[in-house]
Amino acid sequence: EEAKANWPVRRHIIVGIAEGLLYIHDYAHACIVHRDLKPSNILLDHEMNPKISDFGIARICLSSVTESNTTTAMGTFGYIAPEYYSQNVYSTRSDVFSFGILVLEIISGKRAIGSYKLSGRSYELRRYAWQLWKEKGCDELVDPSLGEDYQEMDIIRCIQVALLCVQDSAEDRPTMHDVTTMLSNRNRRLLMPAQPGSFNIDIGDTEEL
Repeated sequence: EEAKANWPVRRHIIVGIAEGLLYIHDYAHACIVHRDLKPSNILLDHEMNPKISDFGIARICLSSVTESNTTTAMGTFGYIAPEYYSQNVYSTRSDVFSFGILVLEIISGKRAIGSYKLSGRSYELRRYAWQLWKEKGCDELVDPSLGEDYQEMDIIRCIQVALLCVQDSAEDRPTMHDVTTMLSNRNRRLLMPAQPGSFNIDIGDTEEL
């Protein structure tokens, strides 16, 4: 079990999810927005290859840059993008947000909307991760079960990519094509993620919308 949880395996899962999203956004027969990306919808085979599952509330978009509206936001608190939660607007960038949350969970071993204290304040995971990244570096965010068996610069890069994915504005998030490039090409320069805002919801147990 420890071998399955090491950093190379976790990175393999992150890259696999990114490639899966890239496929449904850009290379499937039509552009598909999943709308409910979360841990329980990621299946792992015996080789720890991730498969995105449960397309029950997925929607087809005209293109990967198209925004669509819905009368009611559907998905899971903690993973749902701000524009979708507050304005019922979704696009492929909504999936990018959910992916970023997943990456932070995979790296930290923490839940998306748990309450994490830092400097006397409580934050949900994405704001907690940003505060650590900005103020203290990323060591405190990394799952302790990883020990020191990872390349620090690699994991910092993955955290920075995740923070770019969870930007408040959909326009500020990368596409999944950008994400896969940033993960595979370590020479690709990364932008600095802005401080995320907060949802007007309680940070308690995950609830279905």
